[in-house]
Amino acid sequence: MDWDKLRIFHAVADAGSLTHAGDVLHLSQSAVSRQIRALEESLNTTLFHRHARGLILTEQGELLFDATTAMNKRLDAASARIRDSEEEVFGELRVTTTIGFGTLWLAPRLTKLYEQYPDLNIDLMLEEKVLDLPMREADVAIRMKEPSQADLVRKRLMSVRMRLYATQSYLEQHGEPENLADLHDHRLICQNVNSEQIGAGASFVTSLLANDVTKMLYVNNYFGVLQAVTHDLGIGVLPDYLIQDFPDLVRVGEHIESAEVPVYLAFPEELRQSKRIAAFRDFVQEEIILHRKQLRDKEIS
Repeated sequence: MDWDKLRIFHAVADAGSLTHAGDVLHLSQSAVSRQIRALEESLNTTLFHRHARGLILTEQGELLFDATTAMNKRLDAASARIRDSEEEVFGELRVTTTIGFGTLWLAPRLTKLYEQYPDLNIDLMLEEKVLDLPMREADVAIRMKEPSQADLVRKRLMSVRMRLYATQSYLEQHGEPENLADLHDHRLICQNVNSEQIGAGASFVTSLLANDVTKMLYVNNYFGVLQAVTHDLGIGVLPDYLIQDFPDLVRVGEHIESAEVPVYLAFPEELRQSKRIAAFRDFVQEEIILHRKQLRDKEIS
């Protein structure tokens, strides 16, 4: 099958228009149209339904588009490996993790990584959805559970627990609950149990709500919960890794916490030799070691 025709087909299918695909490929509309017709003839099938508003893939076109999409992702992976210098770290690295961990722990620490590797460009994709690493939706992930796919390199980084936090000023004004039953007198700030989040967090919130909590503020990510807590709106459910960077937070209830949540770094097996992956992995591990040391020093002092 002609690779050039497949490349043009993919661009047309992605754009939904001969004209837009031509702009991307720097080809005339007629040239693009000729290549599509030639591909259809070679396959003896129709790949597009043609409408006034654009092009729609046929069932056969969908099958071919799935194949060209997978091919492009594999080519991107190969290209990334080829571009990786033996001694330098440069280019784009797509990192995915949760909104909370990405905004509250990872992003504030990236200054150190950029100082060490100024030619590295991070594309930080923050969402609760688990992206498909083997299909190259991202290069590397930090996940709040062990990845289930077999073709991934994985490393356990740390453990996290959800705990209750408030500001000192809030507690001085409203009092500190002595037990779970006292939460009835406070506003609980947390993610809705039906929102997309780690299971341990949802289970923890469910257990708290069983204590006749009536005043609530739901926020769909931990960054929002933190903002509400720091503005004295109530007691928030937050991950314990925050306490190092937000020392004004006060833990509420010494023994009130979620189950342990393992944090893993993972990337596709095919990127095992990538210098960019290695640089990012080493950076994260070093920051976690420093994080743990600072927490131990704080506990001792």
